Formats: sequence, structure tokens, C-alpha cells
Amino acid sequence: MTGKVKVAIIGSGNIGTDLMIKVMRNSKRLEMSAMVGVDPKSEGLARAQRMGVATTAEGLDGLLKLDLFKDIDIVFDATSAGAHKRHNDVLQAHGVQVIDLTPAAIGPYVIPAINLEAEDATNINMVTCGGQATIPIVAAVSRVAKVHYAEIVASISSKSAGPGTRANIDEFTETTRSAIEILGGATRGKAIIVLNPAEPPLIMRDTVFVLSELADRQVIEDSIARMVASVQVYVPGYRLKQTVQFDVISPEQPLNVPGIGPTHGLKTSVFLEVEGAAHYLPAYAGNLDIMTSAALACADMMADRRMTAGIARGHKEAA
Repeated sequence: MTGKVKVAIIGSGNIGTDLMIKVMRNSKRLEMSAMVGVDPKSEGLARAQRMGVATTAEGLDGLLKLDLFKDIDIVFDATSAGAHKRHNDVLQAHGVQVIDLTPAAIGPYVIPAINLEAEDATNINMVTCGGQATIPIVAAVSRVAKVHYAEIVASISSKSAGPGTRANIDEFTETTRSAIEILGGATRGKAIIVLNPAEPPLIMRDTVFVLSELADRQVIEDSIARMVASVQVYVPGYRLKQTVQFDVISPEQPLNVPGIGPTHGLKTSVFLEVEGAAHYLPAYAGNLDIMTSAALACADMMADRRMTAGIARGHKEAA
């Protein structure tokens, strides 16, 4: 099969607009077909029109009315957890692959550096910005030693937290916690998000605390370094802020882990920074950039699969 796989984005806010620009600039496999919003005056829809992309301000119903919908293979949902369930139900009924950038978590969690190649569900969930940044570190420790507990703190600029992010704070913490356990391999997880109102806006910073069995520190550090390099393939601005820190928690002075009880072992502390590519959003908005970059990596892989198998909707119907 020749040509590109056609995609649409639901949600014309910051995340959706940045993702649109990434698709058009960076992807060799995807064709940006439609931008979907609900506000006719949104900057995202206006920009899409200027870039020659079909638009509708009637939400998902408007997308279904477009003649080009029959050729769309992949839809990114960048709206809200509450809206995503209906969007997914409708799109699944039309045989469309869904990539969910909300914390709805209907489909399996996917973080490209951890499980992208192994996942082939018709709805995949991109966890959260904090999860995309921090869970790879938890997984890096897990492949070396059993992780009892992992706690992440994602600190982002208040200016980079739009209405969707603010409306989904509860879902953010629960979805990230769950993914820490499922993808990160921790027995127990905890997630915290901080919206920092400082001016000028601060770049995304993440802290990861992992309590594991005792293990060779150099082996853990090497595993983390390899994982950071894997994330940097699709998020170049992802980096360690300082060297990995270790502390031994002795059996005589254990930590009381909720749900586990007194626990000892090796505490690994990792401090991260995520700088955005500034395609549409400011460089400090690494929290949004890592989501759109991860979603694009997933869509590119899915497009490869479809093009190899020759199963794109438009090409199938034209055959």
C-alpha cells in the first residue's frame, strides 16, 4: 500500500493544535485530514484552516458528517476523560483506531519507551503527562530489582495547564498511580501534580522516588540511563536534571508504605526536566509536548502496521 494513513484530531486546544503541527511537520506516515472542535472561534481551528486542514466546530458529530471521514484510520482524542467514552464508542463502531490523550483509561496504557511495540489494541491510552515522563524511570528500576513503592511528583507551569488539564486533576492522579503499578512494575504507586504559578513560567520538572529491593547501584543507574535515551528518541528535551541519588533504608528504620506497611531496601531518587520542542507551545510546556510526542510515536507505529498490511480504510474501500 502506498500513500499515508489519514488521521483526525478531536480537541482544538493547546494539545490538539500542537499535535496537528507535529503530524504535519514530523511524520512521514500520517496525513492530517481533519481538526475537530466545539468553539468556532478557537485558535486551533483557525490555524488548521490556514494550514489547509478540514475543520468542524460541531464536535464528533461534525466529523462524522465530513465526506473525508470514511478515509480516516486514526483519531486522536485530546478532549476530556468525560467526553472520551462517547467518542470511543462511536469511533469503535466505525472501525477507527483511537489514541486517547485524556486520562479516561478505557484502553490499555501505552508509554512508547516501555510497551509500544507490544500493544495492538483498538483504543490505547497515553496515561498522563506526568506518567509519560516518570513511569519509564520506575520501569527502568523494575527491570533490575523488585519495586515495592514508587511515588512521582510532576510540577508544571500553571500557564501550561489548560481547562482540560484542570478538569481532569482527579483522573490524572488515579490514572498515573494505576499506570505506575501496571507499566512501572511497582507494588504500590502514588502520583502528585503541582501547578506552579511562578513568573516567568517554569519548565516541567518531575521527581521520582522508588523504593526497591537492594540491588547494584551502578546497574540501576545504567538501566535508567538507557531508559532516558529511549525516551529522548521521541522527546529530545527529556533529560536528567542531576545524577541519580541512592539511600539505603535499613530494616531497623523502615518506611511505612501505605498498603504495604514497614518496608526497607534501596531508595532511588531521580530528578527530571522536560523541555518542549516549541512547535506551537512554549518550550516550558514540556508536559504537553511529551504527550503529543508520545501520541505521535504511537500513531506512526500503527500507520506502519496498517501500511504493511494494506488495511487502511480508504485504500480498502477504493480497492
